[in-house]
Amino acid sequence: MGGISVDEQEPNACSVGELLSDMAADQSTDFDMFDASYNADPGPVWKEMRETCPFSRTEERGGFWVTTTYEDAQALVRRVPELSNRQVSVVELPEDTDLTADYHTRAFPPITMDPPENIPLRRMILPFFTPKAVENYRPYTESLCNELIDGFIDKGVCDAAVDYAQQITPRVISHILGVDPNQADEFVGWVRGVIELGFDNPEMRAENNKKLVIFFTEQLALRRENPSDDFISLLAQQSVDDVPLADKTIVKMCVLTLMAGIDTTWSSIGSSMLHFATHPEDRRRLATEPELLSTAIEEMLRLHAPVSVGRVAMEDVDHNDATIKRGERLVINFPAANRDPAVFENPDEAVIDRERNRHIAFGIGIHRCAGSNLARMEMEVALKTWFDRIPEFELSDPDGVTWAAGQVRGARNVPVRF
Repeated sequence: MGGISVDEQEPNACSVGELLSDMAADQSTDFDMFDASYNADPGPVWKEMRETCPFSRTEERGGFWVTTTYEDAQALVRRVPELSNRQVSVVELPEDTDLTADYHTRAFPPITMDPPENIPLRRMILPFFTPKAVENYRPYTESLCNELIDGFIDKGVCDAAVDYAQQITPRVISHILGVDPNQADEFVGWVRGVIELGFDNPEMRAENNKKLVIFFTEQLALRRENPSDDFISLLAQQSVDDVPLADKTIVKMCVLTLMAGIDTTWSSIGSSMLHFATHPEDRRRLATEPELLSTAIEEMLRLHAPVSVGRVAMEDVDHNDATIKRGERLVINFPAANRDPAVFENPDEAVIDRERNRHIAFGIGIHRCAGSNLARMEMEVALKTWFDRIPEFELSDPDGVTWAAGQVRGARNVPVRF
């Protein structure tokens, strides 16, 4: 992060830019979570920060604090509501932002809410993502994965991220929401326009958010006329304290569900495909020992955890001899925490039969990912189906690999041959 400032009142608040200046020449001297070279291999940066400045602050992007250790992630994620989910992104807050605004005006309820107000809305979502409910989506997911492979297996080449991982998650979440899975590419474009490509482009972000809102407003109107048993219809029937949910709240909950259902698991599947395409020993072992699939998935989630979450301080919060002041933002770096050597042996290596794996890829506490069961099922089906049909494959163009940058990190292009 370039432009790190050190408050003279806080001698333990570190300057990351200075600390990383002595790193190897092929590492950026300015930590930037949106830098392409950093995202391709962030492990060395996290290691350096963890060893010299585990809790630091940058003035880039309006300024925010960032964690790198498992212990700090565990401690700070539970500081609710003083560290609030009202701001989950490191997008700079407008100067006139009202941190106490009613949840109906917030971006994506219930994730941008805190207890107790988030609890009833979260309970409305959870029935669609219980282990039992997720099993109902398995046949669709299996059929989809086989259909996708049918489309490229005879060619002997494909992009395992674009042609496979990217196609799975939008269609599965569309199936759950009850919207047309054939619009998957459009959904992906809108979501990337909000979360990824539009991060530094407010106009793009607003435009794509508007498209999502318009789409789900129209879908909600259709459910009002002809309700079914899908996700949108369920929300349309809900109320909180005998007050029906406002349409704008339902629409925002649908937007959140689509975005969360697409980006994070797509990233995890893509990163997993890249790992096995570049690690033949692990690939062959998983192909010949399918009983390792569950532990391999957990290891991929640990090593390539996609999400760093944001918080905003509702009051001054003291931590590690520093003070997160009211209105300041914090990034809780779960991916870095998952490579903390204090918790994980050989943290930067994939150990696909790792027995003890207390990773926090899905977060922890009250805001833990509601879709974790779905994500695991999608990863299991995606990898099992691929390995059943294409057990031998390798990366065909290392220079063609790209990564999504920012708070959701994942392999976006993985060209392979088989």
